[in-house]
Parts: sequence; C-alpha cells; structure tokens
Amino acid sequence: MTTPPLAQVPVRSTAELTQRWADLLDPPVFAARSLWLSWLYEDGTTLPVVMPVDDVPRVPGLPTLRGLVHLHEAVAEHSSDITHLAMALCRPGHAVVTADDDEWAEGLRTVLDDAIESSWSLHLAAGGRVVPVVEPSAWRPPTG
Repeated sequence: MTTPPLAQVPVRSTAELTQRWADLLDPPVFAARSLWLSWLYEDGTTLPVVMPVDDVPRVPGLPTLRGLVHLHEAVAEHSSDITHLAMALCRPGHAVVTADDDEWAEGLRTVLDDAIESSWSLHLAAGGRVVPVVEPSAWRPPTG
C-alpha cells in the first residue's frame, strides 16, 4: 500500500486544516518567529509547496503585510483555481493567542479582506500545539 503525498489528500474541514498544519509543522516548536503559507484548491488539495517567511516581526507593519498580498497574488496568478490562503504564525512560547498574535490577525484582515479573491485563515503554532486564530470565513471545504 502506498500513501499519497500530503498535498493530494484533501482538507475537508476547518479541524482538518488545523491538523494539516500540525502535520506539516511537526513538531510545532519554534525558536524564532516565522509565517508559513499554504494554498488550497477548490477540491481541498493543496499546492505542493509550503512557503516559510522567516524572521517576521512581533507585530506586522504595512510593508510586511503588503508583501504577503503580493506573494499570494504571484502564486495565485500561476494557479488560477486557488481558493484559500492558509497561514500559520510560528513562534516561541505557548500556544495561547497573545495581543501580538491578535495584531497579526487584525493586520491580515486589513490587507487581505479587500485585496484578494480567495478566503484565508491564520493558525498559531507554538509550544507543541497548533490552534486556529482566524478561521476561514468564506472558504467552504469540499464535502465529498
């Protein structure tokens, strides 16, 4: 029996998306801050690339946030059927959402909600756990 690559296994729920991040970031323990990006297709499968952005600031500035929008647009331009941008904020410490993490979520809302056509989500990976910070609002995982 062979196991298909993880990118070919559909994510069918928000709980499965959280588990996917736990699988990808195993173990979710980090010494520095980074933001990992993954893109999902309409059928729940993912682009076979997960992109880390290392050394992100504690609180995002507008240039950082705009850079993420441009990166997403560049990827989506080459894969037109992408429907969801999944992100994981990875940092040292416990997997408890802090004020700084909330700043990331709010900053992402500010730039992504109107700038991109696809939905998006944000998870926190820290202290050996992955927890949702912003669950996808418009993305509907496949049901079949």
